[in-house]
Amino acid sequence: MQTPTTSKIAIIGLGNIGQVVANNLIKNNRGVIVADRNLEKAQTLAAQLGDLAQPATISDAIREADIVVVAVWFAAIKEIFYQYEALLQGKIIIDPSNPIAPNAQGGFDKIIGENESAGQINASLLPKGAKLAKALGTLGAASLANAANQQPEAAALFYATDDINIDETIEQLIRDNGFAPVRVGGLDQSIRIEVFGDLHEFGALGKTVTVAEAKTKI
Repeated sequence: MQTPTTSKIAIIGLGNIGQVVANNLIKNNRGVIVADRNLEKAQTLAAQLGDLAQPATISDAIREADIVVVAVWFAAIKEIFYQYEALLQGKIIIDPSNPIAPNAQGGFDKIIGENESAGQINASLLPKGAKLAKALGTLGAASLANAANQQPEAAALFYATDDINIDETIEQLIRDNGFAPVRVGGLDQSIRIEVFGDLHEFGALGKTVTVAEAKTKI
């Protein structure tokens, strides 16, 4: 039986966030399967990360994993859920996405309704039996890398889930990324931990915080 510390993790999509999450896990001695539409990219990253990293096709990575981190742009998640629906059934899916797209001014705009969240939209599209956690997307890639394993107090990472039965697994995943987990509630709170939200680095929060600081904000 898989436990929070032995569950197999796959990262689908090896952009900035995907690469940082993989690197953080390896640094904390947690094995990871890395996958991308470009298999060569996964093979190159795995070679850089060492023996704890295993490259795979997306299909094989999902099939082998217990936890699937879908580290792709928000607009691409629906396609992944559809294309790999059968393989994703019953998996724990981690959604770090933010519903934004680049604008002509060099910044980003929200691409869904002002009061909508990526977490709730993606939850409505879940394959049968899959469970979703909104996590690993509350900091930009630079902070997710630089603040990992911070001493003497770990930096907080917020997460949201509707199913408390997976909380322990999500919290272990966050600890194995080098952060302290802080639950904000169910997926109806996702908007708070997405870009422009009050608990996001690129929102009202504006920085990394410790657990003590985080708990004053919830």
